[in-house]
Amino acid sequence: MNTPQYQGPGPYNTPQHAVPAPPVPLPHKPSRGKAWLTHGAVAFVALLIGTGIGSSGDADADNKAGASAKPGPTVTATKTTEAGPAPTVTKTVTAKPKAPKKTQEPGPVTSFSGDGEYLVGEDIKAGTYKTAGVDGSFGCYWERAKDASGEFESIIANNNLKGPGRVTLNKGEYFKTNRCQEWKKVG
Repeated sequence: MNTPQYQGPGPYNTPQHAVPAPPVPLPHKPSRGKAWLTHGAVAFVALLIGTGIGSSGDADADNKAGASAKPGPTVTATKTTEAGPAPTVTKTVTAKPKAPKKTQEPGPVTSFSGDGEYLVGEDIKAGTYKTAGVDGSFGCYWERAKDASGEFESIIANNNLKGPGRVTLNKGEYFKTNRCQEWKKVG
């Protein structure tokens, strides 16, 4: 059988009297956001109800069940009564006098370093001094002088010691010492 071919004016070579099919709707996805909102709201309401039930209850039942619960605040009451004046106690203590502290007398000293220049009567006391000798390997030098000029003509006496030594110093003289052990007054 021969089927006629329609070549009509309509789209897709369909006859004019044919009715196009209605459009097919796309499949509709249910909204997940709305479902989460609903479930979240239900969970929140359940939480509130559970909290309300848990916090209400008999206070005595809590005390009986929870022996290890935190203690409440403690109230202390103090009662004062007036009595007569307190007795006065007098105790006498005798203090022992303290031994006087040894203080260095102001003015000249009676022992001094083996290196330096001293004015006799102002820095050190006049008298005879002794040293154990050399404080090193070069020898102990001492010098008595009439002034602090350092000139050769001002020297009264001097010496280079290899062992112990003594020197007598007079007030107003200058005493210079180098590389010696400590000098101590002996007379």
